[in-house]
Amino acid sequence: MKNVAVIGAGAAGCFSAIRLKRMRPEWTVTLLEAGAKPLAKVAVTGGGRCNLTHDFSEVENLADAYPRGAQLMKRALRRFSDADTVRWFEAEGVPLVLQDDGCWFPRSQDAMQIVRTLLRILRQEGVEILCNEKVTKIEPLSPGYRVHTAARPDTAARDFDIVIVTTGGSPRAAGLDFLAPLDLERVPPVPSLFAFNLPGDGLRDLTGTVISDVALAFAGTKFKARGTLLLTDWGVSGPATLRLSSYAARYLAENEYNAELVIHWLPAFTVEELTALLASYAASDPQKQLSTLHPEVLTSRLWCFLLERAGLRPDARWGELGRKGLNRLAAVLTADPHSVRGKNRFREEFVTCGGVALSNMDLNTLEAKRHPGLFLAGEVLDIDAITGGFNLQAAWTTGFVAATSAAADLNGSR
Repeated sequence: MKNVAVIGAGAAGCFSAIRLKRMRPEWTVTLLEAGAKPLAKVAVTGGGRCNLTHDFSEVENLADAYPRGAQLMKRALRRFSDADTVRWFEAEGVPLVLQDDGCWFPRSQDAMQIVRTLLRILRQEGVEILCNEKVTKIEPLSPGYRVHTAARPDTAARDFDIVIVTTGGSPRAAGLDFLAPLDLERVPPVPSLFAFNLPGDGLRDLTGTVISDVALAFAGTKFKARGTLLLTDWGVSGPATLRLSSYAARYLAENEYNAELVIHWLPAFTVEELTALLASYAASDPQKQLSTLHPEVLTSRLWCFLLERAGLRPDARWGELGRKGLNRLAAVLTADPHSVRGKNRFREEFVTCGGVALSNMDLNTLEAKRHPGLFLAGEVLDIDAITGGFNLQAAWTTGFVAATSAAADLNGSR
């Protein structure tokens, strides 16, 4: 019989503990959670609705969903996929619904249903959950590990045969110092999902405007993203912004969140196609004001803002525009520059780029190469994803793989 500690009662930790206990019911499994409640982050994810996973139907390249950790996830998803996640939760009595955008949610649209379900299973399986037990140090023994917590003096530290670390992303590098005795290579953590501040920018006067399809990029880089854009009172947010923040997380951190954002407002058109479209407006309705004739996907307020960005009067006539005016307007519509000066946290959620380097890990088992019986899963590893359920899928998948590998315990070798 083995004594196992799972450190961190988030999505990866709880799922890992359940998987391990079901495979090895005779083992003792203890969940150590630094906070006052388990699954606190799951309770607020997806705006309190809990976007459990994504159907991956539009993901052509896994790196588009996982800017960091794609190769690991490619292997791991073969063992526990998005379809497995859907089957697992529905088998546990949680009906799910698939949205048009590929995101899976509980039919109840209530994240607490997921929290209650996982906590019920943990209790049923006999997993001990200890909250307010912040782990301060993990010492390697021979064999096993000694786990120290802030709630216990060193003399009362507990020894475990196997440890699974699932503490999630850390906003500060010091948050991983409890791993220092293990001498694991770490990638400094930085924020990954956030909105962009555009101080003094006229876009902020259009708060609440939603554009269903834009293309964003950072000037002078290869970072780009496409999707829905939301204009806010501090700048820009929405799926396209959050996706770009994920791709460019480390670049933005290194540049202190100062960058030049370039917006293509009509990415379905090239510059040439858009110039031709504008020319057709001028030819067919030369007496109409510029403000009254525009692509339907852009609101009137936004269109007038863009006209002014191009140095054009909204009350001017299309017939007065001329070739230079057409070119200026087409340039603004396809490559509109805005200065990002800072970031804004996305709701209560926090995702980090960085963590324990994957070079430390056996990517097939998620066991540390130099520490038998030590496994890591979830965002404590250098794995993170764009929005849309991909981060939670990484938690379920890596938690499953780590627990399955730990439970194997071939011939009692651990």
